[in-house]
Amino acid sequence: MTGTTVTGKRYIGRFAPSPTGPLHFGSLLAAVASYLRARERGGDWLLRIEDVDPPREQPGAGDAIVRALEAYGFEWDGEIIWQSTNRAKHDRAVETLVREGMAYPCGCSRRDLADAPRSALGIIYPGTCRNGCDAEETAIRVRTTNDPVGFNDLLQGEQLQRLESESGDFIVLRRDGLIAYHLAVVVDDHLQGMTEIVRGIDLMDSTPRQIWLQQLLGYSTPDYLHIPVATHPDGQKLSKLTGAREIPLRGKRRVLVAALDALMLHPPADLAANTLPDIWAWAFNNWQIEPLVMRSAVPVDADAMAKLENPVS
Repeated sequence: MTGTTVTGKRYIGRFAPSPTGPLHFGSLLAAVASYLRARERGGDWLLRIEDVDPPREQPGAGDAIVRALEAYGFEWDGEIIWQSTNRAKHDRAVETLVREGMAYPCGCSRRDLADAPRSALGIIYPGTCRNGCDAEETAIRVRTTNDPVGFNDLLQGEQLQRLESESGDFIVLRRDGLIAYHLAVVVDDHLQGMTEIVRGIDLMDSTPRQIWLQQLLGYSTPDYLHIPVATHPDGQKLSKLTGAREIPLRGKRRVLVAALDALMLHPPADLAANTLPDIWAWAFNNWQIEPLVMRSAVPVDADAMAKLENPVS
């Protein structure tokens, strides 16, 4: 079956991890959800490794993520895209924004902004360099307005931000010469023709800034579906910073079934006794997003976490 979106375009989704460490259970949920969604829609599922921030990357993590996905039975369409190979296209987008007056050089350091107001999105840039700066080392910031930027998330409902007052003008090219996350993601999603983005709710606050860039660059805006994040028993988000461990290459079937359970699919108790292809076949036949509607977190109970930390073959 060939899947199409409401606009008539072929469905294209993706999984785009950053190689800051190996794949952990929280990231696995995003991979599983985006994969099942793409297959449900009869479309393509692409894999992109977002390796544009070398200071934060762990050597070999990108290859380790690919090996883990292969071991767990994921099958992506086309070749893997390494985001760093698109640097020239990122630079052209920045040049366009500057040339059209939609972005400008900024010489402000973190120290300069230490007393700036803050919001849930972080520092609210006060516009210090909007009318020019004479610093030798500069970042590039994109201009924002207070016009509302909104979207209807397919799980979380209507979302709205006023960027100028909630984040201020934000960086698209860093002072160290590295492309900022928002710009790279927007350009690459456009280049790959994404029609829907399935990712964790922890990234939902970034979406209005990315939509703003899409509008400035004349790109179409995909649909968005932000799934709840997995949390530790104490409520903390499961992440590298909170001690989330690498998903094991032993005990894959049990870990995959645990992911399906965390996504509220309620797999049968004996599903892990089947082969990986059989588990995926069950998941394809039983995938649905309705149980995740308006959920921001899915707790992973202590027993499930123990199984991940002590896998069996």
